[in-house]
Amino acid sequence: MRVLDIDLDFFLADCCELAPEGERPQLSGHEPYSKDEVMRFLEECCGLSKDSPIPGRIFETHDSALLFWNELIQSGELSVPFSVTHVDAHSDLGIGRPGPGFVMNSVISLPIEKRVDIERYYRMKQLDEANYLLFALAFRWIDSLSNVRNPRSRPDIPDFAFRNESGDYTHIRLSSFTSRLFETKNGEEPTIPFRVYADYSSFRAPGRYDFVSLAISPRYSPKEADALVDTISEYMRLS
Repeated sequence: MRVLDIDLDFFLADCCELAPEGERPQLSGHEPYSKDEVMRFLEECCGLSKDSPIPGRIFETHDSALLFWNELIQSGELSVPFSVTHVDAHSDLGIGRPGPGFVMNSVISLPIEKRVDIERYYRMKQLDEANYLLFALAFRWIDSLSNVRNPRSRPDIPDFAFRNESGDYTHIRLSSFTSRLFETKNGEEPTIPFRVYADYSSFRAPGRYDFVSLAISPRYSPKEADALVDTISEYMRLS
């Protein structure tokens, strides 16, 4: 199964610095794409059609994607593992605080059946919109991951993502000294194909998506970008 995971901050002239809590970034320098540009990307690159909208959801912060996927998994609508196309100016794999350390040392050391404890990770303040994808990898939900990036995205992909001799990202396999102590019980973490598209125009969806989501990410996008939500939602059957 395939999931399209979109962040509104992808559709900006440049990436925004994280705004203070309760504030939005300034428009200057971060102008949103035109409606036509957004539609062209969704249709030509992602294969979406207004005539055949895909089940999905819109939420404020991107970590809600983890809750959405868990809901779909629990209902039997989404089978594990699934492929994720992450359309975002950021990797959301743990650069910055709280970072990847907790997942690498504490989560992937747990038995598989005990890892999905999302509310506990929130209470511990270890899970947020900057590292939720790393948790999904640790839960072994994802069998392939693509990050389609804004042309002005800053380097933020962690060192645990492997690159080939040409510098292209090839795969991710989570591992730490602590987790290796439990490999006899848990098995090795899977190797997950990982591809990065710095030039989004070169991306073409591998097939039809089963679900799509959109995060507004207000601290990463100016309020003027919100006008694009209605455009993107025309390709979604909201739940």
